[in-house]
Amino acid sequence: MANKRDYYEVLGISKEATADEIKKAYRKVAMKFHPDRNPGNAEAEEKFKEASEAYEVLGDADKRARFDQFGHQAFAAGGGGFGGGFGGGFHDASDIFEQVFGGGFNINDLFGGGGGRRRSSNGPARGSDLRYDLEVDFEEAALGSHRTITLPVSEECPHCSGTGAEPGTSKKTCATCHGQGQVATGQGFIQFSQTCPTCRGAGEIIEKPCQECRGVGSIKKRQTLKLRIPAGVESGSRQRLPGKGEAGVRGGPAGDLFIVFHVRDHEFFKRNDLDIYCEVPLPFQTAMLGGEIEVPTIHGDAKLKIPAGTQSGKVFRLRGQGIIDTAHGHGKGSQNILVNIEVPTRLSGKEKKAMKTLCDQLHENHFEKTAKMKKVAKKFYERKKKLEL
Repeated sequence: MANKRDYYEVLGISKEATADEIKKAYRKVAMKFHPDRNPGNAEAEEKFKEASEAYEVLGDADKRARFDQFGHQAFAAGGGGFGGGFGGGFHDASDIFEQVFGGGFNINDLFGGGGGRRRSSNGPARGSDLRYDLEVDFEEAALGSHRTITLPVSEECPHCSGTGAEPGTSKKTCATCHGQGQVATGQGFIQFSQTCPTCRGAGEIIEKPCQECRGVGSIKKRQTLKLRIPAGVESGSRQRLPGKGEAGVRGGPAGDLFIVFHVRDHEFFKRNDLDIYCEVPLPFQTAMLGGEIEVPTIHGDAKLKIPAGTQSGKVFRLRGQGIIDTAHGHGKGSQNILVNIEVPTRLSGKEKKAMKTLCDQLHENHFEKTAKMKKVAKKFYERKKKLEL
């Protein structure tokens, strides 16, 4: 008794904890140290037993009152308590765990998701889900497409119809676990159920394995699927194909196939949510005089009006020229166009002369940014000169 930790300390709660708080604390500690989650870890197993023993006492109002009054001595031999073991109708720590989590708990569901109830170990089992990473071009992701993919999957063996046994032969009940699929291990009043090492949880032994699948019940085949890529997918988007995963075991349903998309970058179009961004060169004469230009969009060429005096870096928006909003079934994003003025190159002598004649007619007032720069610089130099005096 001297080496036993205080039950409240074991569960990490105060002595004023309510019944719900005690149960919640036990669930947290028991799930953390459960042997199925810590295989081969003796320390975790001891902590699981310790937590179960603590809950056995604190979860019962009468036993808790006796513990609060007498401590561990209340349950020592002759003290009217456990007499060295678990009381209250529980046989071991696993019984307490199952009682708290509900009858027929599935430890894999608790730790791995799924939330299902315990199934017979030798009953039908669902096949595993599969993941397929698919690289697609920007155009396919933006507008939608169709692809044909081929991948290796497990399918039900046609020779034995998934039983794993050679046709005309049968299975026999496992003599080790007597068809339960699990065997009890441990000493004294602490016992745990583990997968039967003989039948590996099936509860049955195949006397003559199938020649085609060697008793597995499934065979590997290359599966070809026609895939529709929906418009608007992004990198990381997932598409679920029900029943296209691995074959089920012992007649169970097949798992699902999850397609994970990876979109290649485009050299011109960039995407942000439903909007498209791009940079478009703007002829200097159009920027100066105004006009109309054609710009590429993911849906085709579109007209863009340019006001006179447009500067480089100006962003124009074309509404409805972005990605289709498939999530809501209607609407599209926009295309945002950043214009950069393009200066003509490779001018002939005659063209240069004509251009010079035009430029000679321009003066400083036609260039607002240049005029502003000169004004700021002049002011700076005036102040600089005063500092030098």
